[in-house]
Amino acid sequence: MNPREITALIAYAVRLDPRLTVATDAEADERLAQWCDLLADVPATAPHPEGRDWNAAWAVRQHIATSPYRIQPSDISRPWHAFRRDILSRHVDPTPNVDPDDEAAYRAALVTTRHAIETGQAPAQTRTALPTGTRAEREQADADRLAQFGGYRPRLAEYRPVAAERRRLVVAGQPDPYTVPCPWGACRAPAGQRCQTAGRPRTDFHPGRIDAARTAQETAA
Repeated sequence: MNPREITALIAYAVRLDPRLTVATDAEADERLAQWCDLLADVPATAPHPEGRDWNAAWAVRQHIATSPYRIQPSDISRPWHAFRRDILSRHVDPTPNVDPDDEAAYRAALVTTRHAIETGQAPAQTRTALPTGTRAEREQADADRLAQFGGYRPRLAEYRPVAAERRRLVVAGQPDPYTVPCPWGACRAPAGQRCQTAGRPRTDFHPGRIDAARTAQETAA
């Protein structure tokens, strides 16, 4: 919070607990400096993925309503840091919208996203829910996916590397990137073909394509 927001928060606390009223401007300035020092990294509000959003004013009210002791800035910062740990434990870094082959830009995008979450500027991205349906239904869906590749003939695997790889993904319960086109603008490999970098086939897939395949698989389930 900035000094203006903290000043408003102190005024709210004084309104709820008149014992916090100070006698002189010097005392008020000293208190404001102390609160600014301890609350500089605490946002006024922050989103929670389950809707239990953070609000510094609510933390003030909660303390005054439940504690006989006069509120201190640490009574606000401690709940915030507990809230921050909770949302970070739920966060899963999404695939940045940058070239995954540019490692520096990719890492910078991840750091920027995490900083936005830590400072309450953006909501945490939680894990995608498991596919719906019973276990038997999910196993049947996997069996149907396997059936698309026909009977397994290990001796032919080296002559059918794509089919062998796709079968391996199904057996491992992983999404099959071959089922969807690559959404990365510099690649745009169509379904059924490998991702490319500078026109050359990659040995792996762009992260965005894996995410798209996972979404398609869960939607189909």
